[in-house]
Amino acid sequence: MNPALAKAKRLPLSPLRFLNPPRRRNYRQEIPIPPPPLIGDVQPRAPPPGPPARPMGFVVGLLLGVVVGVGLVMVFVRSENARSKSRGQLAASVVAFARMTIEDSRKLLPAEFYPSWLKWLNLELTKIWPYVNEAASELIRNSVEPVLEQYKPAILASLKFSKLTLGTVAPQFTGVSIIEEDKSGITMELELQWDGNPSIILDIRTRLGVALPVQVKNIGFTGVFRLIFKPLVQEFPCFGAVSYSLREKKKLDFTLKVVGGDISSLPGISNALEGTIRDAIEDSITWPVRKIISILPGDYSDLELKPVGVLEVKLVQASDLTNKDMIGKSDPFAVLYVRPLQDRMKTSKTINNDLNPIWNEHFEFIVEDASTQTLTVKIYDDEGLQPPEFIGCAQVKLKDLQPGKVKDVWLKLVKDLEVQRDKKDRGQVHLELLYCPYGMENEFTNPFAGQNLSMTSLEKVLKGSRNATEAANIDRTATKRKKEVIVRGVLSVTVISAKDLPVMDVMGKADPFVVIRMKKTDTKNKTRVVNGSLNPIWNQTFDLVVEDGLHDMLILEVWDHDTFGKDYMGRSIMTLTRVILEGEVRDSFPLEGTTSATLELYLKWAPQPIYRDS
Repeated sequence: MNPALAKAKRLPLSPLRFLNPPRRRNYRQEIPIPPPPLIGDVQPRAPPPGPPARPMGFVVGLLLGVVVGVGLVMVFVRSENARSKSRGQLAASVVAFARMTIEDSRKLLPAEFYPSWLKWLNLELTKIWPYVNEAASELIRNSVEPVLEQYKPAILASLKFSKLTLGTVAPQFTGVSIIEEDKSGITMELELQWDGNPSIILDIRTRLGVALPVQVKNIGFTGVFRLIFKPLVQEFPCFGAVSYSLREKKKLDFTLKVVGGDISSLPGISNALEGTIRDAIEDSITWPVRKIISILPGDYSDLELKPVGVLEVKLVQASDLTNKDMIGKSDPFAVLYVRPLQDRMKTSKTINNDLNPIWNEHFEFIVEDASTQTLTVKIYDDEGLQPPEFIGCAQVKLKDLQPGKVKDVWLKLVKDLEVQRDKKDRGQVHLELLYCPYGMENEFTNPFAGQNLSMTSLEKVLKGSRNATEAANIDRTATKRKKEVIVRGVLSVTVISAKDLPVMDVMGKADPFVVIRMKKTDTKNKTRVVNGSLNPIWNQTFDLVVEDGLHDMLILEVWDHDTFGKDYMGRSIMTLTRVILEGEVRDSFPLEGTTSATLELYLKWAPQPIYRDS
């Protein structure tokens, strides 16, 4: 061997050899590059090329990104659902607080948290209650007993108090407010609750001569009493008289029990007595009835209850009533009243087997205080010999009516007027209202009252009346004497246009036309067909001869014209009171059976009045 070569083999490897930069890698084909062979070494055979490497890191990263993204979305959705639930609970709490009654607030706020002056007032009332009991018992006996006798059921011969004391438990005041509308006096309202232990026994005697002592037990009362100190004078105690009244009766519960027996053994007596007691309270002390106590000598007749106007009500129709019958449809009728007294409540006729009844009935009510009184409408299903089944009720505040102006309203029926928690759809009732105050005959005319007849003469008599009973008697007498007004004339109907009609054709259009008819005469007219339009314009005028304008109705039905027939789209029903009163009316009227469609009309009235004795 060459000595130089042997020496070279014995030399150590230089570390600088590993500092050389790495060769460029080929990512398309990963081929390992062996280090250069040393001198004298045998060259090894290169291994065969392997398969190309896969990008595993990219796939793993993609999967992790998808998992993390889905997780973040789930966390966000869960967070939003929790926030939405929290907001819903907060809104429900706010609504619950808004609907809280005095009873609910009393549960949350015990009596010890009442204002100090209110606790002082309750404490002083408790001290003087024994004396108030004697005075109030005698006052109630003298004022309520004649009313009980007036409203006693026909099966009873007499109805009187045999014992009346208010017990030892004094009522509790829960609120006091001052009404600052009248500057000529002071009006105070006291809200109180009374769960007392009175001893009230009624001595009733039937037509058959049977005497029964009936005890009134378990009385629970919550209401608002109104005190009016009027007129204000410059002499102590600075007011001439005090008038008091039950402004609002929120709750009145009681039970009846025959002393030594069971009143349920006498069919009809319990319900008749309960109705009599409620009517007596309503007619003797409930607002607008008020009792006057003179403090200083003087004439205080202006404080007494007097009629101030008349409310004309047209019960037009109802729609989409709840069906109360298992077989067929309900047989609805309506009960209307301003004061819930038997002789002042009006009942409509019954429409058999119809959930969309049309009554078109006119009623008249005496108004004593338009600022506080309301018109109540209750719809029932006639069950024949059984008691009628309640469908729904609605209410209109008379202060919302403009005197001399006809107001056409659709009212949603609810289950309870006091507690607005009913979400069930019970239907709607259609009313037409006209409030005519006395003393404004020169400003507008009541079309339901004949000229210089009926209400005008009635007003003169009522202005001198002294109490509600006398006024009611005069009202009934005058009603029998008055003449029925027959308003004859020509009604000009111009069908201008319609808007937002429902789609009836496959192409998303309709071919509408309008049929015009009067309910009593059933004479029909129709417009031309407007092809392919949901907002048609007709501008067509029709003249209709009307024989009894105050009791007839104008019915307009919109139809879709087809090649082989027609399809119903909607209708609008209206009375003629407004156009008779105003002469001309141009307005948009909603179409029943549609969501938002309206029909624009121009109505003109040419009157020819006729009078006949009723």
